Amino acid sequence: MAARIDHLVTSGTFALDGGEWDVDNNVWIVGDETEAIVIDAAHDADAIEAALNGRTLRAIVCTHAHNDHIDAAPALAAATGAPVLLHPDDLPLWERTHPDRAPDGELADGQELEIAGTTLRVLHTPGHAPGAVCLYAPGLGTVFTGDTLFQGGPGATGRSFSHFPTIVASIRDRLLTLPPETAVRTGHGDSTSIGAEAPHLEEWIARGH
Repeated sequence: MAARIDHLVTSGTFALDGGEWDVDNNVWIVGDETEAIVIDAAHDADAIEAALNGRTLRAIVCTHAHNDHIDAAPALAAATGAPVLLHPDDLPLWERTHPDRAPDGELADGQELEIAGTTLRVLHTPGHAPGAVCLYAPGLGTVFTGDTLFQGGPGATGRSFSHFPTIVASIRDRLLTLPPETAVRTGHGDSTSIGAEAPHLEEWIARGH
């Protein structure tokens, strides 16, 4: 059976720079009936493990290391034996949440992850965070963008470790070059498409989103 995408929403708290905000996070599971990967283990390891429904978890992939995207990663790894993968540029953020537990492996630009006959290509897209990555699955017509690109514009860049010109360059050079029909599955909120967001690049730049 071909790979499918399962979607789970978990709720918790995002904390950075002394502030805390209640958030709902999208957790994406890509796989078939026997194996899967999890993209962003947010808030609730038990709920994510239940959604796997007995499938072998091959990897826990972190789009970036803000606490709301990684807080459940160590518990899910302990429960399943799956490695936690993170771009090394986000280690300073990771260590704020998990100072005593390092990721198990690194993500690198251009790296390819294989799951259930499907390839996910790692795209390094800094800006929201230094080690932010997106995962492009051409066979599924989908890119998982974490907090880099949302319906309506770039992810937030008003806090530590973020930079607006960098995220705009990442989106312009790495994401808007994908086929316009590519589905954009985000870290929070509703999905969109590359074609729906591409016309608004200059508007984002003008308003300094």
